[in-house]
Amino acid sequence: MSPLDISLADLIARLDEELPDTDELARVSEARLRAQTLSDLGDQLIDHYVSKAKQVGASWTEIGDAIGVSKQAAQQRHAPGPFERYTNLNRHSIVLAQEAARTHRHDSIGTEHLLLGLLGEPRGLAYEVLVAKAESEQRVRDAIEEALPPAGEKMLRGHIAFRPESKEAIGQARSAAAGLGHDWVGTEHALLGLIRVEESPAAQILRDLGFTSDELHETVTTEIANRLAARGN
Repeated sequence: MSPLDISLADLIARLDEELPDTDELARVSEARLRAQTLSDLGDQLIDHYVSKAKQVGASWTEIGDAIGVSKQAAQQRHAPGPFERYTNLNRHSIVLAQEAARTHRHDSIGTEHLLLGLLGEPRGLAYEVLVAKAESEQRVRDAIEEALPPAGEKMLRGHIAFRPESKEAIGQARSAAAGLGHDWVGTEHALLGLIRVEESPAAQILRDLGFTSDELHETVTTEIANRLAARGN
């Protein structure tokens, strides 16, 4: 019995349903993209429970045994990284950004891909803020698509690196969270990080949509306070 409520037949049926008019080679390419996304999500699933195990006092030796690797390999693989305090929704937005770059055959992940990833996570606060300002998801998506570089010629395999401005935006997201006194980095902080990298494509897109850095900071601060207050009631 599979431990997951999903099967190969489910994945095949969904891909065939979503791409009814494409040839088999196009489906091969799409299948590879989806396999990479599943792999990324699987890594995040393991990371989540490794963090939980560390919180309750498990040693790296014990964690390594649970994963099936050495203590050193477990430490290396799960060393704190740039997404250590990212929420699950924000981690998913990063996976979507990677998938967007791969789909468009781009050889690096830009801030425009990060913004597209945030738009792809409708449960996140960033999505709500973006759509409320633009008055439609499609307007935001059109603005991002227009700013994307032309599609590459070859489908990329393996790791896709972040551009320098994307790394800066990721760092700025952590700074935004720390500045607000938050111990998590959510999609809302990622949005603040993007607009702070002023020369980046994402920041230009946000300005074109009517955002300013100060206004966005105020909106995010207010919305977070409202959500926390609602949870307390």
